[in-house]
Amino acid sequence: MIDRRGFIPLLALAPALPAMAQTAPAWKPDRPIRFVVGFAAGGSTDTSARLVANALTGLGQPVVVENRVGAGGNIGSEFVARAAPDGHTFVVASVGTHATNQFLYPDMSFNVVRDFAPISLVLVSGAVAVVHPSLPVRSIAELVTYAKANPGKLDIGTSGAGSTQQFAAALFEQKADVRFNHIPYRGGAPAMTDLIAGRLHLIFSPLAEAMPFITSGQVRPLGVTRLERMPALPEVPPIADAVPGYEFNSWIGIFAPARTPANIIQTMSAAIAEAVRTPAVRDRMQALGYLPVGGSADDMAAMQRRDYALMEELVRRTGARAD
Repeated sequence: MIDRRGFIPLLALAPALPAMAQTAPAWKPDRPIRFVVGFAAGGSTDTSARLVANALTGLGQPVVVENRVGAGGNIGSEFVARAAPDGHTFVVASVGTHATNQFLYPDMSFNVVRDFAPISLVLVSGAVAVVHPSLPVRSIAELVTYAKANPGKLDIGTSGAGSTQQFAAALFEQKADVRFNHIPYRGGAPAMTDLIAGRLHLIFSPLAEAMPFITSGQVRPLGVTRLERMPALPEVPPIADAVPGYEFNSWIGIFAPARTPANIIQTMSAAIAEAVRTPAVRDRMQALGYLPVGGSADDMAAMQRRDYALMEELVRRTGARAD
């Protein structure tokens, strides 16, 4: 059971969200808006940022995506934490940058809760547990039975120590009372390559990365980490059906510097929600295996609170540290 006492220090750190009063004075940007991404172009965070930025056409100013890469996304996050809270600089964040990193990097010069104001929960995504076809299991229940009969003999690949793939697997181990042999890679692609080659037994993979190999039959899907089935894999059940209490989601959201005025938060939250609802953005996100949300500032704050506590416990449990 994850210790939810982690919520208490988080709430003590969190600045009160500005009231989203309808009477707040209107706000309009007077120069281009920056969406800062702490990762390289072409990744999931960058792709999502560009989809939303291109759809934000009603603000009267262009929205430009700026990649500030390094330190697991911390360079981009710190830049925004230090920016003026005037509505012209935002960070496109993930569960990694705005929950996990606080515990992976003990010497961060900023705090992912105290120094940011949530704006919008853009999307939620899950992973899928996939195995090499030679492994004699065809369901999560069979995987649990096999793992218990062969403790420590199943090799699981991840995209690296401290990655969401590692934590998805660690949470599964805890909930199912099994143990895997964790083999970290430098990225999800080489881990998937070794799974296909039969040098690994399983991976908890982002759906977008696993889908081509599921379709080709090179890997076998057993369950998804979300509580509901994924539209792209309607025949694959949630892991929680066989392992009660298991749920692991990733997300992408948008944050502003702390002390950003309420009218700016209100304007940007509404504009982002409208952008995510446009057919072009919604359909593209669904095709990538994401669940478009376009949620409010309160939705983003609630998701961050939950995962801050979860990641604190998983980092402690796994002993993960940033390289």
